[in-house]
Amino acid sequence: MTRERALVIGPAWVGDMVIAHSLFQVLKARTPECALDVVAPAATAPLAQRMPEIDEAITLPVAHGRLALLPRISLGLHLRERHYERAYVLPRSWKAALPAWLSGAKRRTGFLGEARFGLINDVRSEPRGVKLRTVDRFLRLAEEPGVPKREAPVPHLLRDLDHGRRTLSRLGASADGAPILVLCPGAEYGPAKRWPARHFATLARRYHARGWQVWLLGSARDRAIADAIRADAPDRCLDFIGHTTLLEALDLLAFARAVVTNDSGLMHVAAALGVPVVAVFGSSDPRHTPPLSARAEVLWRHLDCSPCFARTCRFGHLRCLEEITPGHVEEALERLLTAD
Repeated sequence: MTRERALVIGPAWVGDMVIAHSLFQVLKARTPECALDVVAPAATAPLAQRMPEIDEAITLPVAHGRLALLPRISLGLHLRERHYERAYVLPRSWKAALPAWLSGAKRRTGFLGEARFGLINDVRSEPRGVKLRTVDRFLRLAEEPGVPKREAPVPHLLRDLDHGRRTLSRLGASADGAPILVLCPGAEYGPAKRWPARHFATLARRYHARGWQVWLLGSARDRAIADAIRADAPDRCLDFIGHTTLLEALDLLAFARAVVTNDSGLMHVAAALGVPVVAVFGSSDPRHTPPLSARAEVLWRHLDCSPCFARTCRFGHLRCLEEITPGHVEEALERLLTAD
């Protein structure tokens, strides 16, 4: 008998892909015998390798934000041979729903989004006047009449410590000995989500003086802020910025005694590894996209002008980030470490 299959069109952002693991867990727990495949861009698809509920990750060969109709159509037609019964479309865009429709999946679940009539035939809605957490919005796609709602399971990514050690060997570093503080100073969305480089540098100096290793992790796009941190804290940091793949960064985070991070994809990755995390929020709102971990503490000023969700501060002062001092972060770290 042919095994039933379900398709998920996954998010393009790393953080959202991690959050989506809550949905994957719910779907797999409901029908363990059903194969669950995920389509996602190259930036997020590798995370599926660390989610045991996913049978296969299929890379969407399209850069984030590009329409690229022909590759989407080609992929959707190729998926027809898998005979999906269900498809779940997490992004709200028309283009994201196209491969699910072309796959021939009989029931295609998602929010209405951009004029997706027909592409989505099982339309879900959000409560009026209430902005759901991203995880709760994803879980609405799994709701069925007569089936009790489940509390959101915590995302949990598998780690590969041997892979992490090989990565460290390639980088000329080691996780042995001193405790490791990982700093993730980037945020692809924009400067209004980035804690100042000098604050990161101050924290690096303080923990280095206490005998800790301090690592910098992030993508090549974070090069400028990494250089600013190192200029202010020379010889205090091992700089891995732009030198790792996403899965390599994941496995390096697994060695951390603690992580300090902006609201970014790596924040969600670290939280899903169960590492103690201090998350600094600026223009975004931790009530909507918090790190989903009991071992995470959020620092947020919640000023009158926030959350503004802007990429850059329209007032030019970035008080929401400037006023979260290294001392505040250090106190939060100590609370988390003491609780351990």
